[in-house]
Amino acid sequence: MLWSAAPSAPTDDPTTSTVSLDEAARQAGEAAGWVEENWSTWVNTGLRILLIVAIAVTLRYLIRRALTKLIDRMNRSAQAVEGTALGGLLVNAERRRQRSEAIGSVLRSVASFLIMGTAGLMILGAFKIDLAPLLASAGVAGVAIGFGARNLVTDFLSGVFMILEDQYGVGDSIDAGVASGEVIEVGLRVTKLRGVDGEIWYVRNGEIKRIGNLSQGWATAGVDVTVRPTEDLDTIRKVIESVAEEMAADEPWNERLWGPIEILGLNEVLLDSMTLRVSAKTMPGKALGVERELRWRIKRAFDEAGIRIVGGVPPQPTEEPAKDPTAGVAAPSAYASPTSPQSAAASPLTPQSPSASASASASANLSKS
Repeated sequence: MLWSAAPSAPTDDPTTSTVSLDEAARQAGEAAGWVEENWSTWVNTGLRILLIVAIAVTLRYLIRRALTKLIDRMNRSAQAVEGTALGGLLVNAERRRQRSEAIGSVLRSVASFLIMGTAGLMILGAFKIDLAPLLASAGVAGVAIGFGARNLVTDFLSGVFMILEDQYGVGDSIDAGVASGEVIEVGLRVTKLRGVDGEIWYVRNGEIKRIGNLSQGWATAGVDVTVRPTEDLDTIRKVIESVAEEMAADEPWNERLWGPIEILGLNEVLLDSMTLRVSAKTMPGKALGVERELRWRIKRAFDEAGIRIVGGVPPQPTEEPAKDPTAGVAAPSAYASPTSPQSAAASPLTPQSPSASASASASANLSKS
């Protein structure tokens, strides 16, 4: 197959040049007319988008700033109460700070999501985009994500309500069912606890079904004292009251005791003992230390007063009792005496000689005759 490589000769026809110029002029006129018809719409849309973005950014900034000031005011009020004599016992500054920061973070995130999400939808609407299919798809995707991440959503919502309701905070001793210990960090998804042995527990907020807070309000220290039933109750009462007065006046127990140490009365009376109940209202989380100190002081006071505390394992004798000398002697037997009927019956019979047998027969015949 042969190809023609001969160059085409240029044409200098003025008619063709005129047609090309006319076509270019026509296209330019159409483009100018299209721009002239739509430039107002473009400017309108651009100004609308700029206005939406400006309003969204300004509104987001103002709301976040207001929330930040509100959180700072909450922290300042907590610090002001902390400076008082009793405020240091009732308010945990670190707990209030973390709680306020968590609440502020949640509110700022929600505000930003709502404002910027609404602004994005308005911008899409300005471009004449039909939002109905987009919203329907977002709804279906949200339902699918919700089913797939339901544990995460549950943990997040539980954490938000725990923080808003102030169920517990940093420094509290809680019993969360799955774990117990001191709260060292409160998050929106996980709560971090330190156990009694020093271990750290990471508990998902969605798994916490019930919470026992041992650090809110006040605690109760209770001590049971068991003594002999023959002791004088009036003497015991006076000794315990003197111990209570001394303990309430000493440091640091005067701050940890939030009420007088009371003798509630007898819990039980048995044949060999009776139990008295002693109770006191204490600072949250300090009941165990108060109970130990109260037992220590009561034991010392009872020893000085000659009052004996009983209960538990009975004391074992220090010396072994003397052994019975007849314990290893067997009981006497009837076979020990050779004249007893049992011995005679058990002894073997001796064989007799023929002469003895004849004499015995003769004796028997004589006796018969």
